[in-house]
Amino acid sequence: MGLKNTLFLALLAAMVVAKEVFAAQHVVGGSQGWDQSTDFNSWTSGQTFNVGDKLVFKYSSLHSVIELGNESAYKSCDISNPIQSLSTGNDVVKLEKPGTRYFTCGTLGHCSQGMKLKITILKGNANAPSPASSPSSSSSSSSSSFSPAVTTDASSASQCFTSFMFIIALSLTVMVSLF
Repeated sequence: MGLKNTLFLALLAAMVVAKEVFAAQHVVGGSQGWDQSTDFNSWTSGQTFNVGDKLVFKYSSLHSVIELGNESAYKSCDISNPIQSLSTGNDVVKLEKPGTRYFTCGTLGHCSQGMKLKITILKGNANAPSPASSPSSSSSSSSSSFSPAVTTDASSASQCFTSFMFIIALSLTVMVSLF
């Protein structure tokens, strides 16, 4: 009975860790980072955001990250009632539940110049269509209807694979050592 419980706990721990390992890390703006020179509109194609994924905002002291509460504030660049304000220059935001989230830069004029981000988080189905390809986000390219997203860092995928292989090897080692 003790062996079965140990195996069950080891596999359960591996599944919990694997869930975190498979979460994508989206670096906002790609190699340019969170910057007003980034063309977010062309950058959005093919992106899918799932529960558990992380947004990474990398930027200089000229910028900040303001999370807005709704589409109206997003469209009008109203930063007077933010959900959160970030300013470290290397901020990580975990996407914890499905829905739409809105971000902008808090520097005067940057939002109206297109430095804003609207993403739709899915429950986690990797085969689901990207919000960037959905009809609701294929509006005109004016700054008032900008729907930027983020790209997935390629090195994150490599780290995920390596971590997953480590978990598998560790699980097998624990199982073999118990017999």
